[in-house]
Amino acid sequence: MAKPSHPALAPGQPGPASHQAPPHARAPSAWLLALEMRAFGEFGALLPAWPLLNRAPRGDRHPVMVFPGLSANDLSTVPLRRYLLSLGHSASGWDQGFNFGPRPGVLDEAKRQMIQSFERTGRKISLVGWSLGGVYARELAKELPHMVRGVITLGTPFAGSHKSTHAWRLYELASGRSVAREAASYDLPAAPPVPTTSIYSRSDGIVAWQGSVQAPCPANPRTENIEVMASHMGLGFNPSAWWAVADRLAQPEGQWQFFSRGNRGRLHGLIYPDPSRSA
Repeated sequence: MAKPSHPALAPGQPGPASHQAPPHARAPSAWLLALEMRAFGEFGALLPAWPLLNRAPRGDRHPVMVFPGLSANDLSTVPLRRYLLSLGHSASGWDQGFNFGPRPGVLDEAKRQMIQSFERTGRKISLVGWSLGGVYARELAKELPHMVRGVITLGTPFAGSHKSTHAWRLYELASGRSVAREAASYDLPAAPPVPTTSIYSRSDGIVAWQGSVQAPCPANPRTENIEVMASHMGLGFNPSAWWAVADRLAQPEGQWQFFSRGNRGRLHGLIYPDPSRSA
């Protein structure tokens, strides 16, 4: 699989096509892996951050499907989904129990749910995926782009070698599949043909952050990368990640704009670093 050589490209900044192979990125260091315990603190930060989070842009009740990470289930995304519901989004889980990889029938069932929702509501669906769940979201959007309003991923390893994460052995153990063979079956670095946002952290202790950066896509200029300060395990509970997800989902259909870091004050710029800064 290809890996972008750019740390995080600003919208419109030239870069390699998604199929080009940049240098290999190693899995995060043992120090960053140990720092994954920060996730408890990120969850605890939600309460004091709630007054600000509650001021995020409101939704329009369009359907939002949230996919959990590897070896997790819908329980892990309950806090995020309840937050989105409080903002007026019609958020639901994936309703398939624990995520043990794309075993037979998993993606077919997700597609069935998407088709059912689209036909019932007559509205396009936003797909949100945490880690491995983001791979599902991206690939489903490639298959059913006419039903998808946008894709948002959290710490999803779509642009790097399987060995640039600490989760590949767990994936093989949980799914019973070869992760290298699985990855070869899909063009994971290619962006879906819909508005696509990748939320990532340079201090991710599970996935090398470079593997979560979407390279510029000539076929789809509506792609972006948003950096936050978070652990991998805490991305689904991180207040800054929540705000970014809510902000992206609240955009009116057909009026997608790049995430704004600079017009909300200095603090906002510190929380969401400039994507053009060097590695």
